Amino acid sequence: MDDAPAHAQFDTPQLDLIDQAVGRATKALLDAQKADGHWVYELEADATIPAEYVLLVHYLGEPANDELERKIGVYLRRIQGEHGGWPLFHGGEFDVSATVKAYFALKMIGDSPDAPHMVRAREALHAHGGAGACNVFTRILLALYGVLSWKAVPEMPVEIIHLPRWFPIHLDKISYWARTVIVPLLVLRCLKPRARNPRGVTVDELFLAPPSTITGLARGAHQKEPWASFFFALDHVLRAADPLFPKGSRRSAIDKAVAFVTERLNGEDGLGAIFPAMANSVMMYDALGVPESDPRRAIARKSVENLLVVKDDEAYCQPCFSPVWDTALASHALLEAGSPEAEAAALKGLEWLKPKQVLDVVGDWAVQKPDVRPGGWAFQYANPHYPDLDDTAVVVMAMDRARHRAEVDGAYDMPIDRGREWVVGLQSKNGGWAAFDADNTYHYLNNIPFADHGALLDPPTVDVAARCVSMLAQLGETDSPRMKAALAYLEREQEADGSWFGRWGVNYVYGTWSALCALNAAGLAPDHPVVAKAADWLIRVQNADGGWGEDCSSYKLDYKGYEPYPSCSSQTAWALLGLMAAGRTDDPAVARGVAWLQANQDERGAWPEDHYTGGGFPRVFYLRYHGYSKFFPLWAMARYRNLMRANQRQVAYGM
Repeated sequence: MDDAPAHAQFDTPQLDLIDQAVGRATKALLDAQKADGHWVYELEADATIPAEYVLLVHYLGEPANDELERKIGVYLRRIQGEHGGWPLFHGGEFDVSATVKAYFALKMIGDSPDAPHMVRAREALHAHGGAGACNVFTRILLALYGVLSWKAVPEMPVEIIHLPRWFPIHLDKISYWARTVIVPLLVLRCLKPRARNPRGVTVDELFLAPPSTITGLARGAHQKEPWASFFFALDHVLRAADPLFPKGSRRSAIDKAVAFVTERLNGEDGLGAIFPAMANSVMMYDALGVPESDPRRAIARKSVENLLVVKDDEAYCQPCFSPVWDTALASHALLEAGSPEAEAAALKGLEWLKPKQVLDVVGDWAVQKPDVRPGGWAFQYANPHYPDLDDTAVVVMAMDRARHRAEVDGAYDMPIDRGREWVVGLQSKNGGWAAFDADNTYHYLNNIPFADHGALLDPPTVDVAARCVSMLAQLGETDSPRMKAALAYLEREQEADGSWFGRWGVNYVYGTWSALCALNAAGLAPDHPVVAKAADWLIRVQNADGGWGEDCSSYKLDYKGYEPYPSCSSQTAWALLGLMAAGRTDDPAVARGVAWLQANQDERGAWPEDHYTGGGFPRVFYLRYHGYSKFFPLWAMARYRNLMRANQRQVAYGM
């Protein structure tokens, strides 16, 4: 990081060279477009998802695909960290749970415990407290395999599905992702099935004490008194009361859970369209004795298989697909690039997006907002019960940018109106917006033993709220009561140093970019204290090489402020877009950032990027969006060129 105010060694980039870079990046994006108009890039998580895929196959006792397992093994060995274990993101620190799952999967595949990489993993695990220090989800997997007793897993009576909505603990009070994962898990926790495990693989050697002696669960670092003590005491009470629950109530609770899952199976796109929920649904049907030929189980199983990425030398399993997000963002970048070919491709992408709008399914969001009509877009190919505010706002803004072109002729008016109506309807009471629900702020629930990950809820966040503000402002709404409430929310959430926390992208660079774009679109001037402070922060944390970078460790609970990290293309693009939105287009920092993007573009027009710049769940789960390095740098460079050619005129963009 370089705090010097001037950097004479960086000249203002020449616009003709930027044109060439934009042209190469545009071609790379066009080449990746599918025949039907959409884009979808790989979405990579950590070792846990491919490891869980392998263990699911052996849990079910299915015939193993040796070649697929060999390729997954290649992948898992490649991403093993220098510390001997597996991290949650590229170059990250050792993680106990990821290491347990990766080791278990590799041993299941056939790797010898005496192999050097397995020895290193085992020794690293022992040095970090052994497998007994793993999290709740890993304990559940180990209990399903009989490695751990169910006493090591928090009590979750399936009967909670019968509780009334006014009750402090209710499934409607947690996030969509937790809900879809937990409901089939309630059935598994109740039935306590045992993995078939035809190879008889165990991992007792990963523990410092006999696995059978492990019962207690450590509290999460985020869990606080008095709630933590209350819920942990409640866990003991429920454990003692479990044999006393009436059989009839238990049976009806299981039936209700199965009905919940079956209603939301979502075809080959799967329950919640996310791997953990999909895998749990398969195991639930299996535990209930539903045969493989049953359409419910068969389609649930197929949804998991669809997530595989199989290459010539290796393979892994994705946590989900991201086609709506990828297509909307790629369309924005191409509309910014502005060539006839780019605009035509963007319009084709928007045509693909148009029928993906959910207009006929009243999803779980309606529990809080029953009078709001459907109108959102989901993140995945299909997930009608769970559209999200972020995707919807980005799609609406892209359609609005395109709808004034003659060839569109009002085709996007209805989708825009319905999308706006849905977004407006899901504004939370504090003025912000969450990803999937409104007012999902029951923070005490993150203290239950099951929530050691601290990601049980979906409260409003700055990045999603900023996107919704940007959308409303772009559509002409800047002075309404709801806009005033939203802007007040963004101002309240600004950190003391001028940045904003980024929930769904890493991290403060992402949050600050999002907020600055929203404030610009809403009409706040560059000299407004909130805007100026944020722009100054971005310039202050710029790296000496001209780029920006930020590590996933910025989500740690004891975070004290920005920590330098090597530059990457996604975060450099976000910082540039944020600074341009803040009226700093002619600042030397922007020229330096554009020069960094120019210098780091490869011959194919893309930017190599191993960084994980997506946030799944802070401190627990991160994402590497393979598309981010394809469209965000293009977007930033094209906007810089466009603004420079407009003689530095301030242009209000929603994003």
